Amino acid sequence: MIITAMDWWTPEGGTLLEWHPTAAAAELAGSALPDCGPVPFLQANHVRGCHTSALAGADHHAYLGSGTDIDGDLDRAALTRALCAFVKRHDGLRTFFGTNGTEVTRYVVAPAAVDFEVSVAGAFDQDSEFREYLHRRLASEASTTDWPGFAFGAISRPGGFTIYYGCDHALTDGASMAMALTEIAELYDSDVRAHAPSEFATAETAGFIDYARVEDQVAQSFSPDSPELREWVEIFDTNAMTMPGFPLDLGLGPGESAPVRPVELDLLDATGLDDFDRVCKASGTKLISGIFAAVAITEYELAFRTDYFGISVLNTRMTADFALSQGWFCAFAPVAFNVSGSPTFTDLLPSAQAGHTRAKRLAAVPTPTVLGALLAAGASPQDVAKSPNLLSYIDFRWFPGDGTPAYDRGVLFTGEGRTSNASMWFNRDHSRLYLGSQTPDTTVARLSVKRYHEHLWTVINSVVRDGDYAVPEPCPEESTLARHHD
Repeated sequence: MIITAMDWWTPEGGTLLEWHPTAAAAELAGSALPDCGPVPFLQANHVRGCHTSALAGADHHAYLGSGTDIDGDLDRAALTRALCAFVKRHDGLRTFFGTNGTEVTRYVVAPAAVDFEVSVAGAFDQDSEFREYLHRRLASEASTTDWPGFAFGAISRPGGFTIYYGCDHALTDGASMAMALTEIAELYDSDVRAHAPSEFATAETAGFIDYARVEDQVAQSFSPDSPELREWVEIFDTNAMTMPGFPLDLGLGPGESAPVRPVELDLLDATGLDDFDRVCKASGTKLISGIFAAVAITEYELAFRTDYFGISVLNTRMTADFALSQGWFCAFAPVAFNVSGSPTFTDLLPSAQAGHTRAKRLAAVPTPTVLGALLAAGASPQDVAKSPNLLSYIDFRWFPGDGTPAYDRGVLFTGEGRTSNASMWFNRDHSRLYLGSQTPDTTVARLSVKRYHEHLWTVINSVVRDGDYAVPEPCPEESTLARHHD
């Protein structure tokens, strides 16, 4: 399983198939009653944002996608049954929303109402044809304003087929997407071969609506005097009460964005990964701490950021009950630590580890509670509501499908709209550590991002080669090129 750019996925040509609700299922979904349970902040905020974009006539890009290849001729009826079983199992995928731009209402389709049918949508043999088709279909169908909030399809050819799945981000996250097609493929395989499906594809799992209730209860357990909230405020107070941005100039003015330009960079092969991991463990830390340390050193040397401040994406699948659930199980938390007092990479590792450990604890505070505390402390709505420059880490070796053909051949991608950041997604599998980034497509951003990534590569690979990295004083000429977000 890899994360890559949407247009870099080029499946083999064939007959295009689409799955849509039957007329009876669509009618039942249209009569679904409002659900009175709490809607998580991230979902509600996402739905309102998509509503605003749609009113402005913007294309819909707020979705995630995945695809994989399956051996053997396609049995359309079996794949239809697998899709139905998958959707019935996960209440989050039976959800859609209505909004007037302020209030957000959730509707849930009953499991018994779920039914799909397959139709032929054409054929293709050129990559460009499929790219245009996939962009068009996901932009129009992978939206939670109607049910389903996802699009599912296949490319059929003799001896094998491709399946793909695009889902509105309100209903999914990276981990969910990494499991979705593997689960459908296992349900399909068990149907075709008439054997029992794996525990992964049938295990009891809590629904996302249950998660929303738990999150709401957790939010009510925090008060303005909670130590976690005080730490959030302290971190932001020392960082100008604003979300962190990319440290170098991206060629954008305040509030500006640009079309996304995807970037992917291999950082370490399997041998280098083992060596880098060994250095981190020798200091009593983890590989993720090494990534944060290398990023912090890069920003210190290029932008003279003596105190690292970033926002990390963290998993919030709080118990084993949600381990295999489909939904948006994510939180964001600050990672902050001092860099200037550490002369080497290994000296910095404990601080990076402490910063990340604290972030995992602070991630327990629901987002609306945090925003309220920051606003009460004097932050401006504009500064705390803007999208931060994010850092994410996923180890794809630990997903339940690892080692199966559907999982190992899988790709994940996101919709590509506009951005004002250059967030980084670090990903590890059995063969490499690599990063992906969605960057603004400006000339200045191209140069700044290239310079930043090359320096980061140098830091990490110097650690592998030498066992450490000496942190020199930043070059004054270079630091003046940085764009500070103070």
